[in-house]
Amino acid sequence: MDFDVLKRVLAALESRGVKYTIFGAVALNLHGLARATEDLDIFIAPEDLNIDRLKLALRDVYDDPEIEHITAGDLLGEYPAVEYNPPEGAFHIDILTRLGDAFTFADLEIERVPYDDLIVSVVSPRTLYKMKKDTVRPKDRIDADWLRHRFNLEHD
Repeated sequence: MDFDVLKRVLAALESRGVKYTIFGAVALNLHGLARATEDLDIFIAPEDLNIDRLKLALRDVYDDPEIEHITAGDLLGEYPAVEYNPPEGAFHIDILTRLGDAFTFADLEIERVPYDDLIVSVVSPRTLYKMKKDTVRPKDRIDADWLRHRFNLEHD
């Protein structure tokens, strides 16, 4: 993970007023559970203007015409997820407005936490646990177990 790029992306999301929250491995790290990753997973509020702000934030970090291919039609449509691959490096961003029928942006419990000199939005440990505990990926189940033990979460 390129932490300088991550910080620039998060700072741009904050400065542009994007309604977002981090989930996945970066969220685990922000909650004190170290896990390697090469991507940033974010939920964004499913609003046309918010998607416009997201694109402005990404353009603040990347000079990439591909950003224009991120559309409200995609993020508000039947498959509301986009993987954005910047032109350089291995870092990518998974952008969602909902996760199947299981989670929408409105369903997420969000906390504001420090990351270096920024304050960023991240799903709560309880929400992250709920997102990971029943998936088929073994690493998600391990993450859920770490969260449950670290934050004294009950099995649901």
